Amino acid sequence: MSWISIECLAAADRHAALCELLEDAGALSITSLGAADRPVLEPAPGETPLWPQVRLTALFEGDYEPAALLALLGAAGVRELRCTSLADQDWARSGQDVQPRHFGNRLWVCPTGVAVPAPDALVVQLDPGLGFGTGAHPTTALCLRWLAQNPPIGGEVIDWGSGSGILAVAAARLGARRVLALDIDPQALTATADNAARNGVADCLRVMPADGLPAGLAVDLILANILAPVLVALAPRLLDALRPAGALLLSGLLESQLPEVLAGFGAALRFEAPSVDQGWVCVKGIKQ
Repeated sequence: MSWISIECLAAADRHAALCELLEDAGALSITSLGAADRPVLEPAPGETPLWPQVRLTALFEGDYEPAALLALLGAAGVRELRCTSLADQDWARSGQDVQPRHFGNRLWVCPTGVAVPAPDALVVQLDPGLGFGTGAHPTTALCLRWLAQNPPIGGEVIDWGSGSGILAVAAARLGARRVLALDIDPQALTATADNAARNGVADCLRVMPADGLPAGLAVDLILANILAPVLVALAPRLLDALRPAGALLLSGLLESQLPEVLAGFGAALRFEAPSVDQGWVCVKGIKQ
């Protein structure tokens, strides 16, 4: 099956109106990106991230007649208006960068079905589905390197914001006795559960909504690869779920955000020196 892609560039204050126009015209999906690949890394919770200029791409079925819509968009003052016919592909996975990656010691992350890269490799087989986390982003890589050097053998672990489940599955493969994977996105929970089954760790890995954590539960290690403002907002809940002398691994933040995040946890944690990769930070704190 073929598809019609309509792309345009517009000022950010036109974003909502243009999305409504495209939806009314029958768009099956709409993607919003910053012009010139300028990302907004820290939208406030509940806000739609907007850039000074937004590049919108709408996808329609292949038999769609775009002439009327193109005229409306032109009249709306958009720029760089393009209409393209596309062949079918797996859109959910086309943007996922999954390839074999080594994170230290024996730990590898590989796409499902790819041959094991080394005879003694401890492999996490990954299909990210619609969840974040392939090991390509520095924040995920930093966490995986830390886990490879500090396997949670026999421990109880929470992966708070599991995404694809890559960290939760890695913790289980590295010997954790029990892993709880939390996320606010049902698609992430599905991806995590699928990857747990794919890696043979479903018996010790449980997925649940982020608000479903049992009261009074405390674990040895919490992995929290989330954006900086969310880490600060979650600080009381993260601390409540951590046993005395337990470790909290924070990632998902930039070097410039580290002081604010550390301050958000007050004196409750003793932080070690952070690890840095391309300006992103991973830092371990021990509960006092």
